[in-house]
Amino acid sequence: MDALARIFRKLGFLFHRQKFNRELEEEMAFHREQQQKEFQADGMTSEAAQHAARRQFGNDTRLREQSQEVVGFRAESVVQDSRFALRQLRKNPGFAVTAVLMLTLGIAACLALFAFVDSALIKPLPYKDSARLVGVYESIAVFPRSNLSWEDYLDWKKLQKVYSSFDVWTGGGFLLNTPSGVQPAMGARISSGFFSTLGVTPVLGRDFRPGEDSRGAPRTALITYATWQNLYGGRRDIIGQVATLDNTPTTIIGVLPREFHFAPRGRADFWLPIQELNGCERRRGCHNLYGVARLKDGVSVATALANMKSIAAQLEKQYPDTNRGQGAAVISLSEAIIGDVRPIFLVLFCGAALLLLIACVNVSNLLLVRAENRRREMAVRGALGASRTRLVLQFVTESLVLVLSGSVLGVAAAYGTMRLLLRLIPSDIIDYVPYLQGIGLNPRVLGFAVLVALLAVVIFSLAPSLRLSPSNLRADLADGGRGAAGTVWRRFGSHLVVLELTIAVVLLAGAGLITRSFYHLLHVELGFVPDHLATLEVAAPDKTYAKPDQQVRLARQMVTTLDALPGVQSAAVSTRLPISGNGNTTWIRIQGHPWTGEHNEVNEREVSSEYFATLRARLITGRFFADSEDSTKPNVLVINQALARKYFAGENPIGKKIGDTSLSPDSIREVIGVVDDIREGGLDEEIWPAVYYPVNQSPDTDYDILVRTSQAEQSVLPALVAAVHDIDPDIGTRNPLTMVQVINNSPPAYIHRSAAWLVGGFAVLALLLGVVGLYGVIAYSVSQRTREIGVRMALGAQRSSVYQLILKEAGWLTVLGIAAGLACSIAAATTMGKLLFGVRSWDIPTLVSVAMLLGFSALVASFIPARRAASVNPVEALRAE
Repeated sequence: MDALARIFRKLGFLFHRQKFNRELEEEMAFHREQQQKEFQADGMTSEAAQHAARRQFGNDTRLREQSQEVVGFRAESVVQDSRFALRQLRKNPGFAVTAVLMLTLGIAACLALFAFVDSALIKPLPYKDSARLVGVYESIAVFPRSNLSWEDYLDWKKLQKVYSSFDVWTGGGFLLNTPSGVQPAMGARISSGFFSTLGVTPVLGRDFRPGEDSRGAPRTALITYATWQNLYGGRRDIIGQVATLDNTPTTIIGVLPREFHFAPRGRADFWLPIQELNGCERRRGCHNLYGVARLKDGVSVATALANMKSIAAQLEKQYPDTNRGQGAAVISLSEAIIGDVRPIFLVLFCGAALLLLIACVNVSNLLLVRAENRRREMAVRGALGASRTRLVLQFVTESLVLVLSGSVLGVAAAYGTMRLLLRLIPSDIIDYVPYLQGIGLNPRVLGFAVLVALLAVVIFSLAPSLRLSPSNLRADLADGGRGAAGTVWRRFGSHLVVLELTIAVVLLAGAGLITRSFYHLLHVELGFVPDHLATLEVAAPDKTYAKPDQQVRLARQMVTTLDALPGVQSAAVSTRLPISGNGNTTWIRIQGHPWTGEHNEVNEREVSSEYFATLRARLITGRFFADSEDSTKPNVLVINQALARKYFAGENPIGKKIGDTSLSPDSIREVIGVVDDIREGGLDEEIWPAVYYPVNQSPDTDYDILVRTSQAEQSVLPALVAAVHDIDPDIGTRNPLTMVQVINNSPPAYIHRSAAWLVGGFAVLALLLGVVGLYGVIAYSVSQRTREIGVRMALGAQRSSVYQLILKEAGWLTVLGIAAGLACSIAAATTMGKLLFGVRSWDIPTLVSVAMLLGFSALVASFIPARRAASVNPVEALRAE
């Protein structure tokens, strides 16, 4: 190890050689001159003193070479060692290709995943002093981080003492008039100080001014850099231009920076100030806003949370009807953006790091084998005068050549892997992880690659250099390659193989658990039949369809028109698709039931009369809606089984009345049916109580269309879009998808599927590398024990006993690796909580399957050298000795 350290410290000599030579000449001349003066002081002539000084000082050339050997090594030796290393690799192409390929795979996987970790967890958010930014939420039992109401926000902003600024935002969609027609445009509505709080300055134009979010102010907008380029061609005269959003002229006042993103919102083309409050925002009990704030200097997140909780408690007393049970939540903005994906990225990166570790272990194994085979060569070189440092230098050079080759190929493969993984992320998901779009070979990623390469060089150089002591070299020269050294290496290599097999078990178990989780996720009970279902989002202009009766007529016309399309069996509309997530909730109170002011929060959906039949949802009791049930008829609703179980345990819910918390007459509706639980939330979320209102009694302009088809649903999607535009060209359409696509592209399904593929790929490579490592150890063991096996067979040992001897050695290594791997797998699975669904960390079928797979693979890998051992000819084996 000391020899290696000295070598790496001396590498700088190559770059300072001229300076060293100059200083060396000056030093030698000074000493000669001083010696000459001493001789002259003793009475010698100047010429005699000069000759005497030179004789005493010694040969200049030899002294110069010795000095250079002390402080460094000459460039010639580096070139010589590099050429020798390349010749060695050319002579052993199998070793070279295997080692470089394993390094390439390990470095590529680790580097690609590190790039994702860097973009998500290391790279700072694109905001000024982002560590001072926090997300501010209300908190209730079912939503630990829920939306704010507009009235609560105003009170919080007035009473808070911990923020230098405090703003809110909410999502929004607009209909943009373009020369080619109306197009949906994603957007957001914000308070005027939002970008100032984030510390984001437009690259063109200006930010919103205070007061521009007040009612009656001119309507203005900021656009994203991508919108500026894609919709407006990057024209610099865009400032002051008017965009028509929802048939309302809107002046563009600024363009946001290229690097700006706000992941909680996802994609947003237009950012508008909150001016006109909608119906929800006028009520304190309706929550649709999210808060973002900048902490004052010296204020911690914990202090801010305490301040918000005290304000929430004050508002709860002041407004007991709307604010009962509502607390506060404050977390760092980075945690709000990255928190959900952090454990997923870390698990995947750990898998890639383990794969790199296996690759390094295997390459070290191969280098140890070569070192053992070159023991006599090293001994002869040492006997001829080569120092231990010089011998270690040769191993360092060979390791550098290997690592350089593997690193260059690994970096190239990593870049390709990054591009591939990015393309595999659906566009609607990438909108919510925009920080991944800038992924690439940035300085941090390349620095990590250099660090990995340096560590690999040290490991690969250290492994064969440990045994280059003078005593080992003398022993190697004496026995010509036999002796205890082979036994020592076998033991060391065996330990490495146990480590490899342990890591392989961990990755295989992780892949098995994630795959089983993904299977359970895709086979979770949905409460409807997803096959042959097509969906489409539509948005009608509010000004054209401002009145409820206009909205009802439009919904009926859409259903009638789509029903008549070829291949369509039935059509329906809903304000939200199934699997879209729990949310859009309301508070209910049951007439005749005891009530103490609690908030009974349930999912709320407005659906057409054909909705349940189109989904093929099962009616438990009662009936579904009739199309005639509109505002002229008594208000009715359908509930799901979860609501019936929770609020009507032991009684028949049909005929019961449900209203808002005050049981206002307009809110009271009669329960006419109970439907089987439809999974409204994500695939991995629990099923919430839900109420379904007839869309004819609660119409809207934004909803989703669902059609049940008799043919491939994908083929019907273009006809749906065309039919909607035939009804009204000003209606916006978005995301024509099949329900199967909706399910498969949902965040839980995508995350589990991606994790299963990635960890599964790592596991397959780990299994392959582990089995190759085991084969190498057993094969080397057989080669070292050829004489022993020959003697055994000469004395009458049967081939079966030789098989048993070799397979027993492999069996112990395999058992130790599997046992250690299973123990580590259970521990590692506890860190994968975000990726497991319906599976325990100690899932017996998965662990048993992994053990059997690895055991069988190890048996196959061990059988080949065992067969070779059993085929040894005793006479030839003894003659070779």
